[in-house]
Amino acid sequence: MTRAAQRDAVTILDGGLGQELVARAGRATSLWSVQALVDAPELVRAVHDDFFAAGADIATANTYALLPDRLAAHDMADALEVLTLAACRIAAEARDAAGRGAVAGALGPLGFSYRPDLAPPADEAAAIYAGLARLNAPLVDFHLAETMSSVDQARGALMGMSVTGKPLWIALSVMDSDGTRLRSGEPLASIAPLIEKHAPERVLLNCSAPEAIAQGLPILAGLNRPFGAYANGFTEISSEFDRIGATVEVLDSRTDLDPAAYADHAALWHGLGARTLGGCCEIGPAHIAELARRFR
Repeated sequence: MTRAAQRDAVTILDGGLGQELVARAGRATSLWSVQALVDAPELVRAVHDDFFAAGADIATANTYALLPDRLAAHDMADALEVLTLAACRIAAEARDAAGRGAVAGALGPLGFSYRPDLAPPADEAAAIYAGLARLNAPLVDFHLAETMSSVDQARGALMGMSVTGKPLWIALSVMDSDGTRLRSGEPLASIAPLIEKHAPERVLLNCSAPEAIAQGLPILAGLNRPFGAYANGFTEISSEFDRIGATVEVLDSRTDLDPAAYADHAALWHGLGARTLGGCCEIGPAHIAELARRFR
């Protein structure tokens, strides 16, 4: 493969593991995707297998919600290490069975998703993320901080993840009404000094509306890092979805994002220079199969 071909090659991420698990289990709980890890780990493996079969290059370990504050709220703090290792091992076994690909050790937002105001300060968050990264490092190929919604939240994640020496990826979440701003309201461009300092291997936009992501990608293009995106399929993030204990039952799914329509959005992102494409909440194996068909 020529250097130009390597530069233009597309990495296909998996889709929304948590929502796919909810759909298959038939219920949503306040433990989110951790519930399936506790009740039916074979279901987690099946979802990973299906995403690989669809054409994904990455298995994102089921660790997004495996956070000390979330488990403590459910009197499960002592289960953090066991569940984290189990989630990473399941993803690694799926990768090995597929005979290709890589495992991302997912790190979700402390406090609550989409609520950077609830997150601890960066120095405090970094210590927590460092412990989590050390836990999953032996089993994953790289660390992926997801749904980082403010500069300080991203700073804590990048500082913490860096302790293992593994490659770092970071995914930022932008406002659905204005993709040029993080969910904190800060300009997306204000992330630039942090990205320059920590030099993650990839910078992504995630868990935002596809239309908002198209607004934000030109800003990522100016960061001089490989970049990409994976959107969610919600109509909006409800104001009721604001604390540990809230479930996705308060969020409504869009009806206009079938695999073909979603891939049309991804084609726009690709035209803006994105070379890492995948899906977040509500984006399943059929969507990933369509991305693989179009961009391989």
